[in-house]
Amino acid sequence: MTFEELNLSRPLLNALNDLGYKEPTVIQQKVFSVVMSGQDVCGIAQTGTGKTFAYLLPCLRQFKFSKERFPQLLIIVPTRELVVQVAEAIKQLTPYMSVEIGAFYGGVNMKPQMETANGKLDVVVATPGRLVDLVLSGALKLKAIKRIVIDEMDEMLNLGFRAQLQNILDLLPARRQNLLFSATITEDVEKLIETHFNFPVTVEAAPAGTPLKNISQSGYYVPNFYTKVNLLELLLAKDTEMTKVLVFVDTKELANQLYEQLETKYPEQAGVIHSNKEQNHRFNTVKRFKDGTYRFIIATDIIARGLDIAEVSHVISFDTPETPENYLHRIGRTGRADKDGHSIIFITEREKENQEKIEALMNYQIPIKELPEDLVISDVLTEDEKPQVKMKNFLVKLPTREEAGPAFHEKLPKNRKVNVKISHAEKMMKKYGKPKTRGAKKKKR
Repeated sequence: MTFEELNLSRPLLNALNDLGYKEPTVIQQKVFSVVMSGQDVCGIAQTGTGKTFAYLLPCLRQFKFSKERFPQLLIIVPTRELVVQVAEAIKQLTPYMSVEIGAFYGGVNMKPQMETANGKLDVVVATPGRLVDLVLSGALKLKAIKRIVIDEMDEMLNLGFRAQLQNILDLLPARRQNLLFSATITEDVEKLIETHFNFPVTVEAAPAGTPLKNISQSGYYVPNFYTKVNLLELLLAKDTEMTKVLVFVDTKELANQLYEQLETKYPEQAGVIHSNKEQNHRFNTVKRFKDGTYRFIIATDIIARGLDIAEVSHVISFDTPETPENYLHRIGRTGRADKDGHSIIFITEREKENQEKIEALMNYQIPIKELPEDLVISDVLTEDEKPQVKMKNFLVKLPTREEAGPAFHEKLPKNRKVNVKISHAEKMMKKYGKPKTRGAKKKKR
């Protein structure tokens, strides 16, 4: 099927033609008619399958110009990077349409965003926290919303946005169409769907947890952190096909630590990005990665949801994530738009349990490779890797009541107090060793 065969408007077809897109992906083809029917939709599609266009195309197809300043379409996403990505995708699809877009996210001054929200808007793309702030300030009105799209709801719940999402859904008009898209559907997501959606139709491009077929996966069993660093350096040095590499780690601290290890050996080729970095730093890092200035960037899982970068050659999971769904989001950064991708994962002994969970979710066993012969195995351990010394707890037996004896003792003679009246003469005798007289009284003249 081609886009020409879908019931798309000419402005959208012209935009797709300018972008060079001819055929819809599986999820785009399956979702289009269901969304056009007006039903609530729960779309399950892996990252990199064209999920963003899957909900934008039918929503923009049904968009009708209005003189009212209030937005008709609301799109909620978990990260600032994803806000920018979705807003850019809307601009790409609407050069032949008159659509005003508002992109709102936290971490920046809210006043300019309030001014934008007070103006004419047709589509709003926002993170949950900043959206609630704008609504409570009175700058943004949601009374004209006809459709809401929630992208990556499971990640929003993981980030603690449950209360904000519920508040937003309660504020929206009762008559609306609800669309949800994600690579994974958790129990928490299902509960929110049951509460706020009206008999949604589930549309799957592939069963949840199924990795893309065009992504080759492999893994290495590695003893410790510094050996992982050596292995990463060795792979980057030997494999010339590693032109654009995403290295994922679990924590911000580990991202900084790994960057410090690699930056000196790869000056001006490495970047680091996580939620503690300033917004401009994050945008500039992604920009340099996209244009090829950086050969690789180190990122945390929260950033995995907001990176839409073409032609990522390799994704390396420096550590094995505890949440198996995060692994799927990581590898979904490569192999996009039906291109071949490569995923490599480093696994320590303590991370093998996480590996088993990932393989159970995918119903696929990750092939394990032998470590390269010239790899330097480090014997230096981080504080977390050092064996914990367990001290024995020696319990001291307290004496019984019979053994303890009385709770008092006799005082020494010098400490005993006896009420004895001492005369002045006796005091003087004790003090000076001889009687002391006060002297004869002088007679008054």
